Amino acid sequence: MSAPFQVSAGRRDEAPQFVLPLVVRIEKSAPPGRTDALETAARAVLTLLSDERALGDGEWARAVRDWEDARIRKVVRRARGAEWRRAEALPGITLTGKSAEVRVFPPVPLDGWPKDLAKLQVSGTELEDPEPPADTDRSAPVLWLNPELEMSAGKTMAQAGHGAQLAWWALPEEERRAWRDAGLPLAVRTAEPAEWRELTASGLPLVRDAGFTEIAPGSCTVVADHPALR
Repeated sequence: MSAPFQVSAGRRDEAPQFVLPLVVRIEKSAPPGRTDALETAARAVLTLLSDERALGDGEWARAVRDWEDARIRKVVRRARGAEWRRAEALPGITLTGKSAEVRVFPPVPLDGWPKDLAKLQVSGTELEDPEPPADTDRSAPVLWLNPELEMSAGKTMAQAGHGAQLAWWALPEEERRAWRDAGLPLAVRTAEPAEWRELTASGLPLVRDAGFTEIAPGSCTVVADHPALR
């Protein structure tokens, strides 16, 4: 896989802008748990990045390269019922967690969303965990969230996806292959304040948000902690 960001930071803003669409299924009667939705969204991003269609001469590869050479925007929208069925009919990949279903699509121009995705709402992705997340295995990949920021579930899903992507880029090919072959296991957890300060100074991949929605530009949102990067 080629290295990301083949153009300078300034030129990334000048380049045509693309966005990676993700759609989370939220049925009124059975919404997914928040943490499961975050983890499923992160795995969905990794699944697309490692898919043969997104690599080399694959049918999605040009769109992925154009997206990576601009700002790596991700937008999460919600769907249910017929909306979800229409989304599933479009080219993409559906990932299923314990309670969450998330479909990721190849990147599209910022102003060129497919009609059936453009109709979907960004707001309304507030989700809750039915019970507190279990303690995580520190020997496995963990995406640590900033404990000082409040973000909607949709925004946090996008940030978790960013963190997973930065970890993926930072790994050597052998480690990427091992992660993929293991099923892309990962956890998303909120760090303790003292731990967050240590994580942000650790040299691990750190997401700084562009500030297009919800939070201030430059806010640190996620640290991607993969064992192979420590």
